[in-house]
Amino acid sequence: MRVLLCLSLFFVCGSKVFSKDPKNNGWNVVKLEGKDYLSVQDIQRFYNFTRLTRTGNSVALENSKVEMKLTVGGNECLMNNVKFVFSDPVIASGNGVYVSRIDLAKLIDPVLRPSYIKNASNFRTVILDAGHGGKDSGASNPIGTESKYNLTLAKKLKTLLEAKGFKVVMVRETDVFYTLQERVNIANKVAEEAIFISLHFNSGGKAARGIETFTLSPPGVSHYGSDLKASDAQTRNGNENDSANIALATAIHSSVLQRLGENTFDRGIKRARFSVLSGVKHPAVLFEGGFMSHPYEARLIAHESYQNALAVGMVDAVNRYRFAVGGKKDAAKPQ
Repeated sequence: MRVLLCLSLFFVCGSKVFSKDPKNNGWNVVKLEGKDYLSVQDIQRFYNFTRLTRTGNSVALENSKVEMKLTVGGNECLMNNVKFVFSDPVIASGNGVYVSRIDLAKLIDPVLRPSYIKNASNFRTVILDAGHGGKDSGASNPIGTESKYNLTLAKKLKTLLEAKGFKVVMVRETDVFYTLQERVNIANKVAEEAIFISLHFNSGGKAARGIETFTLSPPGVSHYGSDLKASDAQTRNGNENDSANIALATAIHSSVLQRLGENTFDRGIKRARFSVLSGVKHPAVLFEGGFMSHPYEARLIAHESYQNALAVGMVDAVNRYRFAVGGKKDAAKPQ
């Protein structure tokens, strides 16, 4: 059975603080392939992992709450069997194994220490963006259209969230078209503290399958699957919430995986520069709930029980995320 990645259980506390200068905390920062890297031994020490093992290119860090698996040369990290896609590969140098500083600061740390995220809030408002609509049907197959499924899922989520006491703002409630900038503007008009969830279903050929969740790429990190460009160094509105974004994505992705069960293919939590993620000022994620181009998943997506499982998983995640970031620690984050 898949282990649920619950943020509140991931909290690895202690009196130590990861300052802007890692050397102040005994971190050994090394330059590898032109970038800052930190050793898995330092990660073990700082986050209180009790066991570190390496077998060939496989590395595992474990304590009573978390198991982290890395592969030298790879850019995927499994935490409690949930997949995260790193920005940079894991590197072996000499007798050590190293993780890039940006992946530690912008992914590992907020997942392991969500209550240290400074700009996460005790929100009660959820903004739901049902992707596509109107003249833009999104992906389609002989059974239905993505825009319809997105809106159906959004309405189910709205009902469940309101029953839990949340205020819900819907970007669209009917089959109407909004540009990406109009969606950002609607979200940013919400003055109170909130989170933003953009809902989609995928398309990519008959072999592609599974769920994936996207957060905004941090400055200096490319759009998923693309080469790094000069413009990727720019800070977007959404980058103010880099740590909150990855924590929210973790909660949603892992909770939905648990609801869907072991046979669901995990495509991972990834970083991208989608316009709605770049422009929205609130913590934001874009969720892809399966492939409409996959023969089996196309039938699943059209089934109400599957839609209900997605909605219940997301509502569980919103509650868990809110709980996890609710008690703040006065501590600096890795930069």
